[in-house]
Amino acid sequence: MSANRRERALEALARRVDLPDAPPTNASAPLDYYGKDVFNAAAIRKYLSRGAAEKLLATIQDGARLDPNVAGDVAHAMKDWAISRGATHFTHWFQPMTGSTAEKHDAFLDLNEQGEAIMTFSGKNLVKSEPDASSFPSGGLRCTFEARGYTAWDPTSPAFVKRNPKGATLCIPSIFCSHTGETLDRKIPLLRSIQALKRSIERFMTCFGVPAARTTITLGAEQEYFLVDREFYLRRPDLVQTGRALFGAAPAKHQQLEDHYFGAVKPRVLNFMAEVEEELWRLGIPAKTRHNEVAPAQFELAPTFEELNLAVDHNMLTMEILRRVAEKNGLVCLLHEKPFAGVNGSGKHNNWSATYGSRNLLDPGDDPRRNSIFLAFLTAIVRAVDLRGDLLRCSTVTAGNDWRLGANEAPPAIVSIYLGDRLTETLEQVERGVFEEYRARPKTLKIGLTTAPRLEGDDSDRNRTSPFAFTGNKFEFRACGSSQSCAPFNTYLNASVAESLDYISERLEPVAGTPRFDETLQGLLAELIKSHKRVIYNGNNYSESWVKEAERRGLPNLKTSLQALRPLLDAKNHQLLEKYGVFSAIELESRYEIFTEEYVRKIQIEGEVARDMAQNMILPVVLSEYGKLAQSLQAAQNAGLAAGIAGIKRSTETLGGLLDELQERIAALADFKTVDVENCERYIEATKALRSTVDALELVVDDAKWPLPKYREMLFVY
Repeated sequence: MSANRRERALEALARRVDLPDAPPTNASAPLDYYGKDVFNAAAIRKYLSRGAAEKLLATIQDGARLDPNVAGDVAHAMKDWAISRGATHFTHWFQPMTGSTAEKHDAFLDLNEQGEAIMTFSGKNLVKSEPDASSFPSGGLRCTFEARGYTAWDPTSPAFVKRNPKGATLCIPSIFCSHTGETLDRKIPLLRSIQALKRSIERFMTCFGVPAARTTITLGAEQEYFLVDREFYLRRPDLVQTGRALFGAAPAKHQQLEDHYFGAVKPRVLNFMAEVEEELWRLGIPAKTRHNEVAPAQFELAPTFEELNLAVDHNMLTMEILRRVAEKNGLVCLLHEKPFAGVNGSGKHNNWSATYGSRNLLDPGDDPRRNSIFLAFLTAIVRAVDLRGDLLRCSTVTAGNDWRLGANEAPPAIVSIYLGDRLTETLEQVERGVFEEYRARPKTLKIGLTTAPRLEGDDSDRNRTSPFAFTGNKFEFRACGSSQSCAPFNTYLNASVAESLDYISERLEPVAGTPRFDETLQGLLAELIKSHKRVIYNGNNYSESWVKEAERRGLPNLKTSLQALRPLLDAKNHQLLEKYGVFSAIELESRYEIFTEEYVRKIQIEGEVARDMAQNMILPVVLSEYGKLAQSLQAAQNAGLAAGIAGIKRSTETLGGLLDELQERIAALADFKTVDVENCERYIEATKALRSTVDALELVVDDAKWPLPKYREMLFVY
């Protein structure tokens, strides 16, 4: 048997036999099962009476208040549908402040008065449940002796069936609040912000004389992730407990050749992707794109756009399915923002837009200068991001994202907007009130091949260094971390844009429908652009010159999570979020407590895991190696040898120096009796110092003796 755990993992991988390629399937097969595990419109109409179905669909599609009298009918229909799909249990599926989802299963099985088994599900079961609120993060809203909390059905997000090898469970998307009504989840604030933004958009569109229409806020969430073989994962306590490799020297080859990006997907990974997509499609999640990402062992999945609340639910399900299907395939899906130092981390690109009827409010049209609604809506967003950039940055806080933001794959912590040269030029003309003749720029690309099809270029380039970039008909926020829920950012953005739209509407309403409207609009937009254009930046956000320029402009640069959390305590942000009913003051204070406590705890866990690994896995190997070198040196000297003595001595001294350093840095971490907000930064630095020593040791200790799977193995053997 091999000498250590790492080599045993490599041997197991060498013996692995991949599954044979799947036989060809009918290309139309996905159409046969897409959405079949969702209580969607088709299922609602099939299992409910016409009247009850129309009432429920009006709530789902138009936001109408649900008639409480139909809850019993809906519950009965939902139960029959779920049982037909193999379900034996039901659960309220909710999103507490843990960052993941939660569920408590109850069986449909019950006993009647005769003691006979029956399957029941009442309207009361559907509408409400009572999990223990004191056992979830609450920031002081709930205590151990104040345990009551409620989950309540969110009818705007359809119920679905989650399958397992022994059956299935009916999942009812739900909100989660305390006994006294405060929100304990991420969904209630999101739904509140959606309501607020819809009202503001409707008011805004009325100023332009546009007839009433359905308003929809949309999201497309691109999900990045890493895959590593389970054999390696189980031999890395840091990956198991923290989701990232706390130690690991960079391999000679990693991503610098840029050969992994969009490369051919390995068969094992492609089988995994296909299985993920089948599960997603059954749940009505429109997974569209799959590909290799920039870093080795990194990949991306992207869906098409959906209504915002549903898209957030679907992304939470997507992360769960990625993890579960990876395990079935002998892999592990890492959703940490920076699982491997030195290569790109993973984000969740948040593509946000809004529609009014069939009109995308972020579609500039052929000539944006003639699209006054687009220009006004765009200006409102510029104002919102300028005024609330600190709040948007706050939405990206995770311990993992601190390692990612500002690196080559992620925007920096300074929140700015990229519009592209053409739109920026248009706003400059609006500001000056002087419009030059619009000249359509040539869009056909000349590539010098007679056989190539005509390639039509876009009106603007893309800027992947920008946190908030306009990409043709939407805004892409790139700073969200891969492990995060999409809800916080969209909650803050919705409220911020709602406030800006209302600011514009207040100025336009007195002149709506009068000859003065266009003149007033022009003057108002010019005023707002002049006041808030500082947030527009089309250059390289990674450059040092931008950091200096952003400081000159007065833009906040909140580099760490602890700095970025402080805007939650800012009076101006409290005023905004309370005004639009998104949070109460006590709810905001609880959020600050929850996020701060979570951040500090994760940092402490990382430090304790690093110390334990260094003490119990690295130190014994180094001591053994040092002892062998010292014995070799002594033996060579006793034998009177001259050649080789200097080399052995240098190796012994190098290893001995690192051994001393290792023990000192283990002791330095042990000296922290507690970790809190005051000493958290010093604790991080102590953990980083320990890592630098361990990584240096990895390069000098006998490769066969090193106990941890190395980067070159985890990133390239899967």
